[in-house]
Amino acid sequence: DRLPPPVGYDDVALQMLITSLDYSPYVGRIAIGRVFAGAIASGQSVTICQADGSRRRARAMKVFRFEDLGRKPADLVSVGDLCAVEGIGDFEIGDTIACPDEPNAIARVAVDEPTLHMLFRINDSPFGGREGKFVTSRQLAERLDRELRSNLALRVEPGDTAEEFRVSGRGLLHLGILLENMRREGYELSVGRPEVIEKVIDGVRCEPIELLTIDVSQQSMGAALELLGSRGGEILSLDHRGDRMHVESEIPARGLIGLRSRMLTATAGQAVMYHSFQRYAPVRIIDHRRANGVMVAVETGQAKAYAISNLSERGILFVEPGDDVYAGQIVGEHVRDNDLGVNIVKGKAFSNVRESNKEQTVVLKSPRLYSLEGALEYLEEDELVEITPESIRLRKRLLNEGERKRADRARASAGV
Repeated sequence: DRLPPPVGYDDVALQMLITSLDYSPYVGRIAIGRVFAGAIASGQSVTICQADGSRRRARAMKVFRFEDLGRKPADLVSVGDLCAVEGIGDFEIGDTIACPDEPNAIARVAVDEPTLHMLFRINDSPFGGREGKFVTSRQLAERLDRELRSNLALRVEPGDTAEEFRVSGRGLLHLGILLENMRREGYELSVGRPEVIEKVIDGVRCEPIELLTIDVSQQSMGAALELLGSRGGEILSLDHRGDRMHVESEIPARGLIGLRSRMLTATAGQAVMYHSFQRYAPVRIIDHRRANGVMVAVETGQAKAYAISNLSERGILFVEPGDDVYAGQIVGEHVRDNDLGVNIVKGKAFSNVRESNKEQTVVLKSPRLYSLEGALEYLEEDELVEITPESIRLRKRLLNEGERKRADRARASAGV
């Protein structure tokens, strides 16, 4: 009924491995990790063992012990305890806090490199600035800079213009959490389709390969394997575990984009997925582009029930009567594979008073509403997600229909 005590020695030189960090605007970075040997006290002089083998002296101004769901100040933190240390200056994940007399480093913890990047840009739609408090490129840059202080797996690079930033992370979930936090803080921005980060190794284009583990019921096994095959997955092992199957496979990171929602749909919500980075390998030929085109609004205004009723035969709508829409916004999914411009703000024309007073009952289907992650998975190359504290909208990168047609002709002539 008791947990075993931590393994270690409290009468030897200090060794604490930094495995996480926090940030405070008052004291800067805060090192978090486990004390593997010895003890650390507030105000103690320590040595930071860094990745390049160098040693740097510092002072642990204040230490904290983790209790319950928070951390509390402590005079001394001994072996086996999780500890937070303030005041030691700059450091990286994997550094060791050691005793100055015996600065022995612990084997480092590797931080996985980013495998996915997205384009963050200001919201330049006709509705830009309506719902958010922070809407400028300067405010967006400051927020991303703050995130870099505590999110070590994140990378931020300048985009093609001063209003764009290329943000790289460990996957769609990693970047999705950042976007959701920014949205709740009052930021307004638009983001492009997630793209994998490729490398050229020995003259060969390579892409990240992930190890994917799936636990699924035997009844849904066929649907899960079919979906894996369409995403370029290669099965490594199949094991029976009671009435469920345990599947291990290797899959390109490209194939993981949008896989979670489709897997849950195919298995009636019974699949459990986990994936981790394995290696880079030559690019595999897979095509998981969206099978259907989209319906794009050609006028700005409020969506009308009359127009939605007529368009319901053309596909699935994403908006309800009364929703504000703008030209270039994606308002539905087309039943065919081509995009369709629609006038969703068109109302019914009345010819006389008797007709205008005539009541008609129109039954409309419920619109398809996307979560943030679902919207990111749905995107194609020429589309963006508009993210505000109150709304998530899909839109074309080029809002003008004429500009989109010219861009399509240019891509066709270039053979893209």
